[in-house]
Formats: sequence, C-alpha cells, structure tokens
Amino acid sequence: MIENFEFGRLAVIGDLLLDQYISGQVGRISPEAPVPVLLRSGHQVVPGGAANVAVNAAALGGSVDLIGVVGDDAMASLLRASLEKWTGIDVSGFVEEPDWTTISKTRVLSGHQQIVRIDEERVIDFSEQTKKRLISNACAAIDRADVLVCSDYAKGVLSDEVLQAVIGYANQKGIPVIVDPKRKHFAAYRGATLITPNRSEMALATGLPLRTDNEVTQAAKLISEQFGGNVLVTRSEEGMTLWCRDGHVRHEAAHKSEVYDVSGAGDTVVATIASVLSAGQDLDTAVIIATVAASIAVGKLGTAAVSLAELSHELMDDIAETDMLAPLDRAVSMVAHWHRHGASVVFTNGCFDLLHPGHIALIRAAAQQGDKLVVGINSDASVKRLKGETRPIQNEKARAMVMGALRDVDMVVIFGEDTPLDVIQALKPDVLVKGADYTEDAVVGGDFVKSLGGRIALVDLVAGCSTTGIIKRMTQKEKEAGRHHA
Repeated sequence: MIENFEFGRLAVIGDLLLDQYISGQVGRISPEAPVPVLLRSGHQVVPGGAANVAVNAAALGGSVDLIGVVGDDAMASLLRASLEKWTGIDVSGFVEEPDWTTISKTRVLSGHQQIVRIDEERVIDFSEQTKKRLISNACAAIDRADVLVCSDYAKGVLSDEVLQAVIGYANQKGIPVIVDPKRKHFAAYRGATLITPNRSEMALATGLPLRTDNEVTQAAKLISEQFGGNVLVTRSEEGMTLWCRDGHVRHEAAHKSEVYDVSGAGDTVVATIASVLSAGQDLDTAVIIATVAASIAVGKLGTAAVSLAELSHELMDDIAETDMLAPLDRAVSMVAHWHRHGASVVFTNGCFDLLHPGHIALIRAAAQQGDKLVVGINSDASVKRLKGETRPIQNEKARAMVMGALRDVDMVVIFGEDTPLDVIQALKPDVLVKGADYTEDAVVGGDFVKSLGGRIALVDLVAGCSTTGIIKRMTQKEKEAGRHHA
C-alpha cells in the first residue's frame, strides 16, 4: 500500500549533525587508569539531526532540499560524503560558516553498550549575512516543496528571525509546516501546522505531569495556545498522542519492538509524517505510519534510516487479520484501519451456498482490484427469501467459514437484508466487484461508491457454473439412481 504513495518534495531546515560510531569489544581495564580498554573494530559515520530527517525521507523515496550550516572543516566533508550515498537529497542549500565547527557526536560502543559520547561543537550567534543566506536558501526550497520541516536541535540555526521568515513564507505558499522543537516555550514556532515534542519537552514547556492520556491531552491544548497549531506528543513506550485544534484527539499505541537505541527515532517520526503528508494523505494516516516507523527505528543500533521496504513489511503485518468473520461494526473499524494505512478496499457479495469454480474465479478477480477484499454473504433468512424455502444448503456460518478459508479473502461480513446496500454504505469500499452479467447501473451501491471517488469492476464469469445448476444436477442424479434401484 505505502509503495503506491507518490511522495512529494520536502524542504528541511535545521541543525546539521554528524553522528560517528566507534565500535569494538572491551576485554580488560587499563593499567594506566580504572577505565575500560576498547579493542576497536569499526567506525561508522552517518548524518544526524536535520540531515537524519532528510535521510529518512529519502529512504522512503521522497526528494529533499536540505538547508543548514556547516563549517569549513573535515567534519563538513564527511557529512557531505555521507549524504551523497542517498538519492534525492540536494545539499546546495548548505551555508558554510568559517567560524563555525560542524557539530559531531562520537559514540564509543562495546557491543550494544555505549561507553562514552564525545561531542564536538561550538555554538555561536550567526552573522546577519549567514541568517539571510539561510532564509534565502530555505525560501527557494519552499517554492518547490510540498512540506516544510524545521528540525530544531537548539544549535543556533533556527533562530527567531529565521523561524519567523521561513514559517511565514511557507504559510504564504499554503504548505504544511512540521516542527521538531527544542525550546522551553513554543511561541517562536507560531504558524506551524504541527509540532512533535517528546514527553520530556512537553513537561518542560508546560510544567504539567504527563502520566495519563488526559494529562497529555490537557498539556497539548496548553502548548497549542503558544503557537496556534496541532500537537503530536511522542510518548516512548506509550506511543503517541495527536491533539488537533478542531477537537480531534488520537492516542496511537506503540508497537512492540526490542529497543536498542532511541537516538534518531524522533527524526524518523518527523520525516515519516512529512513524507506521508507530501503524498496527499491525512494527518491520522501519517501518525499511524509514523508509529510503525518509530518501532523499527528504535530496534536499530544508532542513528538509522527506515527503508520503504521495512516500513511496508511492518504495515502489512500490522493490518493482517486472522478473525475473518466480523460483525458489521468491527468490519467498519477494520476497513477504516486499512484505509488509514493507505490500502484500497474491494467489496463483492453473494449467497455462495455451494462454492464452485465460478465463485473462485470471481473472488480471484476481485482480489486483483485492490489491496484488501471484503466478501458480503447473505444470511440464511436472506437466502431463503431470495432462493426459496429449500435454500440455503449450508448455513451462514458454514458458508462464511469456507469463504474465509480462501487466501484471497481478508474479511467476511454476513448481512440480513436482501441487498448489501447498508453494508456498502457503512464500509465505503473503493471498488465494487460483480460478474460481467451485470451492467454498472444495475450494481447495488454502485452510485454511492462512485460518489466517493470509487469505481465498479465487472469481471468475467465461468460459463455453466451456478449453485442452482449444481443442485438441479444433483437432484436429477438422485432421481435417476432411485429409478435404477427400483
């Protein structure tokens, strides 16, 4: 499903970092001092901070204009080289500041255990010329962007002046603005569409406890008053809470995963949300997908990108469903869940009294029309009204069980009406499938589905296959066997 998203272009501005990982094994204590001696075996260099946001967006297949400040030093060269490995990242917006030291964080690891972190940085107040170049480069990127991301690591790039200029320009262009904040107060982010503080940042900014969903919601409302937009609170093992100014609140539970390292997980969340929004999806969908992306990110050691293939695989696992037979209210919830994940939902229906090759052909053809297939089955009472007192041959539970066993079927819904119109209006499928013996205007629910932007698919049938015909042949053979016996 997510492979079908057409990701747009992001403009990412913020603090550029270089993350280094020196790895090895500790086998002894130094005789010179009571410190461990690491036998070095590896050295990895990866983009961090705003650069990690860009990498995560590129890993999903999007394009990024990356804007930030680097020094005239070896670390800047390493950062540029590490970004060149990724297709779709434009670094022409880098501003080189001679008096600036490119920020680096070097982590020393023994196995999965971090021994020490060494930071190299010198935060200065940038000159007006540097600020103007940042604003100019960002505005040029915003001109061709679908979403603006401000990645604030409190290292000086996103000053009040720069924030006001770039957010204001994005507002003029009508594109969403996502901010990963690092301030004690969020008024400087006024005009942002969404900010993504973690629990600690929220507690610091509000002075409120964040132990329950209700407390988080109240804190988000208070935060929103500071800058005027929506709030997504990342809550570690408790998942995320989305609070919107229109009153919509969503608590998304965290996905279970083994946590190796949380560094960079916030960058993954911001990049995923921005990328999904750039693909024209809504904020709820973006949050659901970002929650899954975060679970993958924390399962990796160090700053790492989440690939499109990894995310797609986890999303498919997330929407897998083994309870095939669902009451309508649960079916509505599941279909909405699939839609939020970007899946297209197909619906077909019938009595399916005795499953035959014609039914199999219909189901296979229907499954090819989208990502998830829901099959509506007439209840026993409904079949009796439509087919007569001698039908159905199998009861509704048996028919649903057989239908649900087909690998192409994702859910079965039993309906008691003569037509599936109520089910179709409740589920809102993207595609309705019927046999080619129908015409589009004769398909029940067709006008409703098309009014939502969906479509009708009429598929070829297998000639000579029908339950009624099978029953007639069976009856005829029984009569012939009876005469022969007599």
